[in-house]
Amino acid sequence: MAFIEAHADRRSADGLRWGVEPICRVLSAHGLMIAPSTYYAHRCRPRSARTVRDAELVVEINRVHGDRAIGRGLYGARKVWHQLLREGLVVPRCQVERLMKAAGLRGIRRGKRFVTTTPDKAAARPPDLVKRDFSAERPNLLWLVDFTYVATWSGMAFTAFVSDAFSRRIVGWRTAASMPTELPLDALDMALWTRARAGEGV
Repeated sequence: MAFIEAHADRRSADGLRWGVEPICRVLSAHGLMIAPSTYYAHRCRPRSARTVRDAELVVEINRVHGDRAIGRGLYGARKVWHQLLREGLVVPRCQVERLMKAAGLRGIRRGKRFVTTTPDKAAARPPDLVKRDFSAERPNLLWLVDFTYVATWSGMAFTAFVSDAFSRRIVGWRTAASMPTELPLDALDMALWTRARAGEGV
């Protein structure tokens, strides 16, 4: 709609005037199916109640988030929502989260953000042996290894675990206070030991 609004009834370099109908025809030919009547209905249709409420709330969210005495550009959705409630503006938290995300407003998180995987663009990628098919017809046919971290009272805990694609059972895991390269390999060793102890082949 914004594209049609910006280009309709304007003259091109060769003096031709583009109308709504030709623009809609070109857009439809390129896969964006839109009828001229849809555009005209959009221009004449009044804004919905939700759109009006969102527009009013965005103003308040921007005020709270950017106010040097309140949010100082640091508040996230939860704190902005609590501040609005304190001011007597009762709104759902999910609405505040949605509008802040759409407006590009974010809060500041305490602590360090951890990245578990840093890809090396120069390194050769191993082949995809399963062709993105993570299903299995029997146990021990396909194992999946994941690596993540969890915040605890004593600090970050880094965990690698191996799960069986058939049963979704975790067959091996390893947790540490750091994330060395050996962590997923240790989880895989535990999975092999568990299966060998159970007398199951791999």
